[in-house]
Amino acid sequence: MLDYAAFPEQRQALIRELLQQEGRVVCAALSARLKVSEHTVRRDLKELAAEGVCKRVHGGAVSIMADGGELTRRASEPSGEKLALAQAAARLIKPGACLFIDAGSTNLELAKVLPAGLALTVVTNSPLVATAALAQPECEVIMLGGVIQRKTGGSLGITAQSQLQGIHFDQTFLGACALDPEQGVTAFDFQDAEFKRAVIAQSSEVIVALTAHKFPGVARFAVAGCEEISTLLVDRAAMGNKLALLEDKEVSILFA
Repeated sequence: MLDYAAFPEQRQALIRELLQQEGRVVCAALSARLKVSEHTVRRDLKELAAEGVCKRVHGGAVSIMADGGELTRRASEPSGEKLALAQAAARLIKPGACLFIDAGSTNLELAKVLPAGLALTVVTNSPLVATAALAQPECEVIMLGGVIQRKTGGSLGITAQSQLQGIHFDQTFLGACALDPEQGVTAFDFQDAEFKRAVIAQSSEVIVALTAHKFPGVARFAVAGCEEISTLLVDRAAMGNKLALLEDKEVSILFA
């Protein structure tokens, strides 16, 4: 058996692997598994955090998500999980509702499967989402303006945010770059996080359809705590035993 106390590089390699697989690690559990002191584990986590591998939190660390790249690339990648989440999200839409559909590849799938025959107002900052929603003749589509950020695929900044102020949303389908039980929803981009917070302030109900690889994990910029999410939609099979991390959180979980 490998003596992890004597081989710090192998010890940190295992911690990296656990962070990648599970999203979170706990100091006490790592100490017992590696047969080293919690002080040693905390030192390892400090070094890994300095490398950008994880973010240290009380009692352990959480994985820092890798940026998923531009929306056009993500949207071109087929995903049964995203489609299942989109279909489940569509079933939550209320007749006559004013919706905000955030930029994002899962939300783009939602715009493609909006319920036929429902009179809806769809507001979005994403041209791709707006185009997909226009396929439903009963939908009124409002596109927020401004400079479109290539990475997120949505218009951000002062123009789009100012246009939000005059609209109150019955339901918001919010994009999440990452979600963690303690850190909540986070985003890779500062302007995107700021825009999402402004949307939440205008929303009666916030729904997040989350692919399993984004949980648990953190991105750089805070968006919302778990308690600000009305409904979290997940694929039960894809999430596996990670859902246990949300047991004591004030969020309603539905399954695709």
